[in-house]
Order: sequence, then structure tokens, then C-alpha cells
Amino acid sequence: MQRIWRNRKNESVRIPLASFYHLNTNIDSTITWRWPLNWDAFITCAVTGSGHSHTKSDKVPVTPVQIADACIEAAKAGAAVAHIHVRDPETGAPSRDPAHYREVVARVRDSDTDVIINLTAGMGGDIVLGSPEAPLPLNADATDLVGASERLVHVEELLPEICTLDCGTMNFAEADYVMTNTPGTLRAMARRIQAAGVKPEIEVFDLGHLWLAKTLADEGLIDDPVLIQLCMGIPFGAPNDLNSLMAMVNNIPKGWCYSAFSIGRMQLPYVAQAVLAGGNVRVGLEDNIWLGKGVKASNGDLVERAATLLSTMNVGVMTPAEVRKKLNLRRPT
Repeated sequence: MQRIWRNRKNESVRIPLASFYHLNTNIDSTITWRWPLNWDAFITCAVTGSGHSHTKSDKVPVTPVQIADACIEAAKAGAAVAHIHVRDPETGAPSRDPAHYREVVARVRDSDTDVIINLTAGMGGDIVLGSPEAPLPLNADATDLVGASERLVHVEELLPEICTLDCGTMNFAEADYVMTNTPGTLRAMARRIQAAGVKPEIEVFDLGHLWLAKTLADEGLIDDPVLIQLCMGIPFGAPNDLNSLMAMVNNIPKGWCYSAFSIGRMQLPYVAQAVLAGGNVRVGLEDNIWLGKGVKASNGDLVERAATLLSTMNVGVMTPAEVRKKLNLRRPT
């Protein structure tokens, strides 16, 4: 490997370029990769999300039947994990209705498709202020704020192999909208998830969220191996540039497993970027509706493109069975 250095007049002081900041220097001064390229990666497909993408593309699944079919399509294209939100079948608005989750999960399981089900537990922490000058009362129509147990009703009933745990509070791009996940709420949710035997996927939007995840793990609330999802480029969390990604990666403890993704046109470039940085990948219509300029994608299209890119890089695409073993998942009976 050729080392690339900044051009300095004094050659006795050579500083590596930013692309080498994620290298460690050992006592003997040899340089080693902190997170080597991941030669075997798994693909997560986030099939629908909770945003307004369904108004921009008719390929975004809305009904339980469509969402289940999207999970099956993604699995057949090479995704080991299907990340699932549900929507109101009539309006497309995001929903927490356990009945919708129940139908989606039943259809996927009854299809005998081998895919790891990952249910979101991120909803129920949304606060929208009244206005900048009069924040209270809250905007009742837009605020969705419930307790830890209510956020996990569908998880504790359906027992997916994975569910998400959004590890932090942040401002979203919309004015006066705050995603709230307090330490107390997260501890309560983590205990319930752990008791259910479900693996939490810790959603990390910024460095402080990773700090909180470490705290929960140190308290014994998250079992090894800890699974992290780095969510890059989502306003206003961590930007999706390389330096920000590597700052996040370099703060992930040894022995943890992580994936990384970005949104919009950066989704597919992040497939390569994530595995080069030692991680796994996520694609899907939750984060991006385009396959290319002017070409709307399906979930299967995005998974196939990601799998092709990994194959071109000589990176193996892991099967659900391999991921279960890697993450020590409890498969439902």
C-alpha cells in the first residue's frame, strides 16, 4: 500500500492525509488499520420509513401487504435484514398500530422467506412545539409522545430478531420538531428489549449518541455484540462527509458490529464507503427513492445495486444465517 503524505519542506515531519486519520500507530511505530475493510458484509433494506417519500414515488410501500411484499423482494435480492416501519394504509402517514405490524410480520413469516425482521421502535418520541414564541402548548396534531412500554408493544408481542433503539435526542430539519429519546426512556426501553430476547440496533445520529450507547452497554443494558447503525447526513445530525464518518467509526469500541448509511444520492456511495471503513450497509426506499438520475427505484433495485457493488469490490454478501451467527440472534420459533 502506498502511503500518501502531505508535501512538507521538512521531510522529517510528515503528516498523513485525512484518509489515514483512522489508522492507529503502535508502540513500534508500525501503522495498522483500526477498522480494516470488511470482506463479508450484510445488507439491511429499510423498505418504507415514516417520511413523506410515498408522496414522491408510488414504489414506496404503504399497506401491510405492500410492505411485506417489499421485505420479501429485498430478501430475494440479497438483503439479510428487512427494517420495517408501518403506515396508515389509507393516508400513508406513519403509524404505530400493532395490527399493521402484526399483518406485515405474519405475511413475511408465512412466506417462508429467510430474512431477519428488524422492527422500528423509534416512533412515539416526537415533539413539535407550538411556535418559536409560544412553544407551549405543543402542536397536538403533530406530536407523538408516549411511554417506553407503549413504544415497544409490537416488539414485545411479535418478538422480531432485531428492533431499533434511537440512542439520542436531536433536532430534525423541520422547524420546531425534536426527536426525543432521554437517557431514562432509553434505559427503560433497553431493559424491556433485553428481557424480550431481542437484539437492539442502536441508531446513532451523532457522536454524543454513541457516547450514550457506550454508557448503556457499560451498565449491562445492551448485550454483546453491540449492533450500531450510523445514520449519516440526516439534518441535523452528523454530516455525511468522510471525516465525520471516520470520527464516528473511530469511537466504536472493539468487538462491536456496525452498519452505516446516508440518504438521497449518497445512499449508494455509502455502500462502498461503509465497507471500506469496516462496516455493513443499508439501502432502501426509507432513505432514497432513486436508482439513478430520473429513475425511480424499488427496494429490490436498490438491494441488487448494493449487492453488485459489493461483488465488484470482491466483498461477500452475508446470508441471514451468517448474520444470525455473527450477531448471536435469537431466531423466533
